[in-house]
Amino acid sequence: MKNDFETTLNIDKAEKTVKITRKFAAAREQVWDAWTEPELLDRWWAPKPWKSHTKEMDFKEGGHRLYAMVSPEGEKHWSLINFTSITPRVNFKYHDGFCDSDGVINQDLPQSDWNVNFNESDGSTTVHVEIRHEKRSDLEKIMEMGFKEGFTATLRELADVLAKL
Repeated sequence: MKNDFETTLNIDKAEKTVKITRKFAAAREQVWDAWTEPELLDRWWAPKPWKSHTKEMDFKEGGHRLYAMVSPEGEKHWSLINFTSITPRVNFKYHDGFCDSDGVINQDLPQSDWNVNFNESDGSTTVHVEIRHEKRSDLEKIMEMGFKEGFTATLRELADVLAKL
């Protein structure tokens, strides 16, 4: 199946949200697994040449994922995800923040709430992501850090991973 879908990314500064939509040429179960299994996540959750490294993950409500984005030189930027809601193969929500390698949140950097939805139709799966920030300045900071370009590239990596499954 062809996999030339584009990522749609809309920023709403007034609402302090980013909405992302991307269609994948894969069944919902495969796309869900790529978002929820650490060994698959680490194959795509970083724009090249960076890599993702999951230190800990417990995918359940109340669980977490502690991971690092690792540069080619070995520099690590840590993040902690706390899963708040999971409806298997349909939706999950989490709170995300930058942290140290032990999962202690850095209060000086933006945090956000993610809502990730999966919809399958005709053998393809569309993922809708809404990221909400507490403050407009947090949204602006994430954009300055290259979120738009980085996440768009990361979703291209996911498409490549799915094509190989």
